Amino acid sequence: MPVCVAVPKELSPDERRVALVPDIAKRLVKLGVTVVIEKGACSSAHFRDAAFENVQFVDDAQAVYQQAEVVLKVQPPTEAEIQLMKPGTVVIGFMSPHLYPQTVALMRDHNITSLAMELVPRISRAQSMDALSSQAAVAGYKAVIMAADLASVFFPMLTTAAGTIRPAKVLVIGAGVAGLQAIATARRLGAMVEGYDVRSATKEQVESLGAKFVEMEIKGEGKGGYARELTDSEKQQQEALLAKHIAAANVVITTAALPGRPSPKIISQAMVEDMAPGAVIIDLASEGGGNCELTQPGQTITHNDVVIHGPLNVPSQTPIHASEMYAKNVFNLLSPMIKEGALQIDWQDEVIVGCSLTHGGEIKHVPTRELVEGAK
Repeated sequence: MPVCVAVPKELSPDERRVALVPDIAKRLVKLGVTVVIEKGACSSAHFRDAAFENVQFVDDAQAVYQQAEVVLKVQPPTEAEIQLMKPGTVVIGFMSPHLYPQTVALMRDHNITSLAMELVPRISRAQSMDALSSQAAVAGYKAVIMAADLASVFFPMLTTAAGTIRPAKVLVIGAGVAGLQAIATARRLGAMVEGYDVRSATKEQVESLGAKFVEMEIKGEGKGGYARELTDSEKQQQEALLAKHIAAANVVITTAALPGRPSPKIISQAMVEDMAPGAVIIDLASEGGGNCELTQPGQTITHNDVVIHGPLNVPSQTPIHASEMYAKNVFNLLSPMIKEGALQIDWQDEVIVGCSLTHGGEIKHVPTRELVEGAK
């Protein structure tokens, strides 16, 4: 019997992305699987039911989970959804285990195999499955669009009959995928751009996009390509270096996030108060509390005539392309497990092992297991 891959509606009211798009559904069908979709499940990203071919539509989530052997999602399943799943069901999506430990425990207790997209190892072979990177690229682009909308100045230099308008000065803090995309987008809009990252290896990437790299003697490279957490002494050096660059910027975009941990505080209240009137901060790290001390996640505030915007779930604001990229990431993870229409998971595969959150009644991801069950 062919395996049933199912897609229910996303239940989070702020989530517009979907885990399956028509092109990827077609590729799954070619692999010999049965695809079941809840009616209207993909409409939030503007993919109508009529655009899907050779798939089965059902009326509600209960009908989805009655048939589902593999469930594709964006957000973690709710407790109600887990109750509807059959034991042994495989669910693939972002799991945010540090935010929802009770959900992880319930999946363990219901013998659900969960594969977390944010835990996909950052190795060469898994680049096509790296949903964190694909979604960060969307966020970096969108951050600049938000900044341009909130800014009190033009981004490009303009020569007009009334004189020449100088280009905006944009500082991007963090040169990961989101930061580099923000730099590239700000440059395309004509701004003067500076980029900063504690990882000195990013200098070449920042400069290749036409931005100036803000250099510091600290070497902040960590494991897996992420920045490590700085010591108190290093944080003081960073603050002293960045203060003058932040004060001179019309727009500051921060992207420094630590997976599963609070975002590092980089911009102090004093720094904000030194910024020019009308300046804007876009804090892409607000999901983890923000890189600015004053950021209020999910809100836009003004402090000392400086706008501080703390958006949440930014990729969801560009749902068509974000969904297309995410669905490809999911397909690239799932497709090697499909053999002649049947599901065959290779538990020796380092990618599968790396992103496995729960399986066989156990929590496989060690940090999450320690969070839920305590260190042993």
